[in-house]
Amino acid sequence: MQFTKMHGAGNDYVYIDCFAQSVPENAAQLARDMSHRRFGIGGDGLILIRPSETADARMQMFNADGSEAEMCGNGIRCVAKYVYDHGICQRDHLSIETGCGVLEIDLEIENEKVSRVRVDMGEPILNGPDVPTAIAGNPVVLEPITIDGFEFEATCVSMGNPHCIIFVDDATDDLVLGIGPRIETNDLFPAKVNVEFVEVVSTGEVNQRTWERGSGETWACGTGASAVCVAGVLAGKTDRTILNHLLGGDLELHWDEQTNHVFMTGPATEVFTGMWES
Repeated sequence: MQFTKMHGAGNDYVYIDCFAQSVPENAAQLARDMSHRRFGIGGDGLILIRPSETADARMQMFNADGSEAEMCGNGIRCVAKYVYDHGICQRDHLSIETGCGVLEIDLEIENEKVSRVRVDMGEPILNGPDVPTAIAGNPVVLEPITIDGFEFEATCVSMGNPHCIIFVDDATDDLVLGIGPRIETNDLFPAKVNVEFVEVVSTGEVNQRTWERGSGETWACGTGASAVCVAGVLAGKTDRTILNHLLGGDLELHWDEQTNHVFMTGPATEVFTGMWES
């Protein structure tokens, strides 16, 4: 089976072109095997690039633990790059089907290759039960929660997948690696949750670290960065347009007041290809 390793701002996945080969059986186990960073290829998960009846292509994604997820903002940028660069659909505007609907994408082309991708991430979901979270509120903004005896203020946003955003002075390892997994699996979040710890640099700039549901800490999270853009506005901490610094690079976000859609712009990189024989 041929695969391609790609990353968006350091959020790396293994990609399989299901236009050129059949959809693999037991993709959940394959995701666990391929994603292992010592005994596999290494990555935050597996993404299948599949034909779609409603869009130019469909992305189906699995986390490193084999759980299937609805959407990945960094992953969809890489899917769009692959679709264009490999001749599946060579237009500078694409539509990609995801687990949370069809998203519209604009490509920046340099030397006949995609360099950056702008994704219409759609409208944020703000009603607590729809995120979903048991924390009351519509929206859930800076609501107090207690985790392992520590108190935090949680802002909850879904971008097709659930996010809990916590604004902090310093996004330390103790918070991200210690508290992050405790929040992910807390009963307040019936579908588990992605957790963003965010330092506000200014009204137009933030630093973000993410504990990602099913994968652990990742170097970037596009849906999380989009959720942070929304959360910053709701909490009165940032403007509608921000530059988000993640461990693996920068993303540009804009929450449009007229359409209520969030737009994310960032890089997409192909690293290498290979054959998987296990």
